[in-house]
Amino acid sequence: MFQIDTASRVPIYEQLKNSIVNLAAAGVLKPDDQLPPVRTMALELGINPNTVAKAYKQLEADGLTYSVVGKGSFISEKLCADSVKRENAMAEFSKLCARARDVGIEEKELRAELERVYEGGFEDDRDTKIDEAV
Repeated sequence: MFQIDTASRVPIYEQLKNSIVNLAAAGVLKPDDQLPPVRTMALELGINPNTVAKAYKQLEADGLTYSVVGKGSFISEKLCADSVKRENAMAEFSKLCARARDVGIEEKELRAELERVYEGGFEDDRDTKIDEAV
């Protein structure tokens, strides 16, 4: 389920962290699901337990998991699929706004477009809603 590429330049702990986040975003891991114990995960992946512990600590520091003493690490509500999708959409929106600003689009033009989209005036948006309903 969890994948690590030892040939990658991305640190292994970061790969593991990203793998957990991606599985939660895909709905494979749900809120309150327990992650495998550090030693079990390390054995399965063939990596050092300290590497797994580092990934788990970072996930917890980011509020994406929580731990219960004597029980282990669990997926938090914050990491559920809907909240991850929402955060990703906001990050993408921010990047698009910055790009629009960089090419000279005025703030009032962006606001007008945003209002038009929320009033149902964006054809691709309606198509997406129809596709999701099917």
